[in-house]
Amino acid sequence: MIIKKAVFPAAGFGTRFLPATKAIPKEMLPLVDKPLIQYALEEAKDSGLQEMIIVTGMGKTAIEDHFDTSFELEILLKERGKDELLKMIQNVSGLVHFAYTRQKKPLGLGHAISITKNLINNEPFAVFLGDDIIDAKVPAMKQMIRVFNECRSSVLAVQKVPKSQAHLYGVIKGKKVAPGIYRVLDLVEKPKENPPSNLAIIGRYILTPEIFNALEKTTPGKGGEIQLTDAIKILLRTQEVYAYEFDGCRYDAGDKLGFLMANVSLALKRPELRNDFRKFLKGLKL
Repeated sequence: MIIKKAVFPAAGFGTRFLPATKAIPKEMLPLVDKPLIQYALEEAKDSGLQEMIIVTGMGKTAIEDHFDTSFELEILLKERGKDELLKMIQNVSGLVHFAYTRQKKPLGLGHAISITKNLINNEPFAVFLGDDIIDAKVPAMKQMIRVFNECRSSVLAVQKVPKSQAHLYGVIKGKKVAPGIYRVLDLVEKPKENPPSNLAIIGRYILTPEIFNALEKTTPGKGGEIQLTDAIKILLRTQEVYAYEFDGCRYDAGDKLGFLMANVSLALKRPELRNDFRKFLKGLKL
């Protein structure tokens, strides 16, 4: 049970960023100088994953173009002696092996994962939600793979949040079995009151192939959407599921404030930007 494949659901409309996302996929919004989805893909590569499956939708061809080879641009950069930029864009197109599949209707995260079944080929696999940017010394998914190698079951990334914010997340009820590791007893999607804990599910998952059978049994909810949380509850009937409290700083880049925070934090880590940017921030009259 070696994890080689990663799924990136990227078919949403990005309504929280309208009007910017009317013609540009949310996943292509720049975080400093790279699109959001590239951070997740680089985390996957740095975690040892080799095959990237991107679930797209209408108007998402810019994602495929970004990770494709651009011969004209490469020739232009080479002629002008811009070797560093040439190397940078070649690294993007040569990241790993890509496969694309289309979610024709926005029927939820669970549905987006279900349509990758034939590409997964009965293997455990990782899922990345590109909205969640995780800045960590050891990639968050690499940390989760270590947990998977110990428990040989599905693993959910979790983070402690104030209970007043629990209604924004899927929340687990768990039993601690090791430092930072919990056996999941139950989970609730966006609890309106009395959340079972303060451990919120963050956009990283390792799922066993049995999740596809669970997704087939999952009843669509509001708007006809199939929720991954509901499918994991069904999976719990036959398999243990674990949650892992990862080490790293997470930014919700699907939210305007979180997106701005991620830009500032990551820009300050860039050697060519941080000194001048820090001076600028200190000079602001706040």
